[in-house]
Amino acid sequence: QVRLVESGGGLVQAGGSLRLSCAASGRTFSSCAMGWFRQAPGSEREIVAGISRTGGGTYYADSVKGRFVISRNNALNMGYLQMNGLKPEDTAVYYCAARVSVGTPTSDGGMNNWGKGTLVTVSS
Repeated sequence: QVRLVESGGGLVQAGGSLRLSCAASGRTFSSCAMGWFRQAPGSEREIVAGISRTGGGTYYADSVKGRFVISRNNALNMGYLQMNGLKPEDTAVYYCAARVSVGTPTSDGGMNNWGKGTLVTVSS
């Protein structure tokens, strides 16, 4: 199916910004809804943001709404998560995931393509 590789994680100070990228390999990325998820230490994995196949629909967790922006460029088989105003509580491993379906992801339901994750650490 679709192979996903995240990049862009790192160490940043609170209030800083970071841009995560998700490179997709395969012929069906444009047919895939995708999303960004994160798992903090001691916490369950949660959705951060989701985006529909064409990018026309987006979803954001309340905790990141207004600070993060999800986007995609199907011509380049790339997904992105722009993170602004980072907080220490944003520290987590961030994962890109995709599913061959319509609609805008609001959970990890149906996601059957996952990247290995990239670590984002926000210092206070």
